[in-house]
Amino acid sequence: MNNQKLEHLESSFEQLCNILLKQLQSEDYLTIELNGEQTQFIRFNGAKVRQTGIVKDGSIKLTLIANQRTAFATFPFTGDESTDSQIAVENLNYLRQELPQLPEDTYLVLPENNGTSKEVYPGNLLPVEKSVNEVLSPVSDLDMTGLYTAGSIIRGNANSLGQFHWFATENFIVDYSLITPSEKAVKGIFSGANWEHDKYLGQIKTDKEQFVALEKPSKTLQPGGYRTYFAPAAVADLISMLSWGAISESSLRRGDSSLLKLQQGQTLSPQFSLQENFSKGTVPRFNELGEIAPEILPIINEGNLVNTLISSRTASEYNLTANGANNYEALRSPELLPGNLAQEDILSTLDTGLYISNLHYLNWSDQTGGRITGMTRYACFWVENGQIVAPIENLRFDESLYNFWGENLVTLTNFREFIPRTGTYGQRSLGGILTPGIIVNDFQFTL
Repeated sequence: MNNQKLEHLESSFEQLCNILLKQLQSEDYLTIELNGEQTQFIRFNGAKVRQTGIVKDGSIKLTLIANQRTAFATFPFTGDESTDSQIAVENLNYLRQELPQLPEDTYLVLPENNGTSKEVYPGNLLPVEKSVNEVLSPVSDLDMTGLYTAGSIIRGNANSLGQFHWFATENFIVDYSLITPSEKAVKGIFSGANWEHDKYLGQIKTDKEQFVALEKPSKTLQPGGYRTYFAPAAVADLISMLSWGAISESSLRRGDSSLLKLQQGQTLSPQFSLQENFSKGTVPRFNELGEIAPEILPIINEGNLVNTLISSRTASEYNLTANGANNYEALRSPELLPGNLAQEDILSTLDTGLYISNLHYLNWSDQTGGRITGMTRYACFWVENGQIVAPIENLRFDESLYNFWGENLVTLTNFREFIPRTGTYGQRSLGGILTPGIIVNDFQFTL
């Protein structure tokens, strides 16, 4: 999306906000949120296009607060002032009628003026007419199945106290699988703000090597502890679990967080440092209330828990200071700091053990104990003496984060990969996890 179109949408959103604010009564508080995108979609299988098109979409969410009550409504945003303003005023009037019927909210957080901000991160994306050839020609001889999405995503936030935030970014994602004749698969994700064809060819070359290795007879392993390398995509899955009843201050206060032991003084490996970093431009720093998170917020520093994610609602309930967390107190732009292991030394350092490319079906098996269960998936291999020997049959694991990020953490790679959120249900997801790969001793596989 070019700058002129972005400026038009920003102006249309600002005009809509002004119209709504003129409709408010003295006791009303109003927050206005915008989600929008312009996206090229290509679905493919057998390295052939099955569906393609351009999606232009936007929605507005109104949150009205009055007399200790809150209600919200959503409706489409078109960018046409007359159409949008009529629908917006109708929804505002609907909310005003609904509010008296709702119960009071004890921990209601009233909007504040968190100032104004504008962040625009342009990318260098493939021209629409060239994208099919660029993505599919390197894999024309393979069964490649997946999805290519590319384009701009925008977020806006304003309220009745005068704040106004605008965020726009451009990116692409190639989310794909290379499927072997025996119906095994190598899973890959290639993403970024700037398309780099040589880098894409390099990734496909590595994937093809794993593709050939997958056709060897699979090795069945017995349950037990194995020295294991987790590629960045697998590490990202493990880190994502921290957004589910772990890093949340509310979860810690309720006593059901998987990081309770860290809060009580236990530590992880001094090699493990996790932080939120909003400087990359993959997600806006402002949350649903328009509160601005710190550009960098350390979470776990050299194995020690130094911060949790605190929303304004949790802060109100427990008399704390909020730090810009969203309502779910989930990680929005996490990164795991790298180590010293070079990519070419991964197999030799692993020596004998498991090479895990991907995981799935993760869940807490003992949430307060920090135990995670899940399964291996796609291109995972048995390695002996620094050489890939055979693919493995899928394994289930059940292991504690206090082990694999604690005393059993051997090393982290000196390179990192950005593993994006790939969801497209309703709208394209923003953000992802920047992480290295890791080698772990004695990782427990149960069957």
